[in-house]
Amino acid sequence: MKSLSAYEQETVINFNAGEKYASLYTRDQKVMRVLDDLVSRFPEIYHLDNQSDTDKTYSFPKSCVSYRKPRMLTEEQREQARERMRRLNQTIMSDVD
Repeated sequence: MKSLSAYEQETVINFNAGEKYASLYTRDQKVMRVLDDLVSRFPEIYHLDNQSDTDKTYSFPKSCVSYRKPRMLTEEQREQARERMRRLNQTIMSDVD
């Protein structure tokens, strides 16, 4: 597979109100790995429809397309997360010694 620029590594999801399935076209290797894993783990839901040297097209139910709101943390929540990570890192480093 030839190397693609970041701009060329596009992913397009297409669906309409009249159909049950969405179509995903991608030239992004990371997206391909994720979808290939879903195809192998859930073949009754995710399908690889087409592929070439540089791209793949998948189909799956529209219900698998997700929209999420951004995660908003307060400064207190951020500080608590930092402290948890500090403790985790200290535990890991002490296990290595």
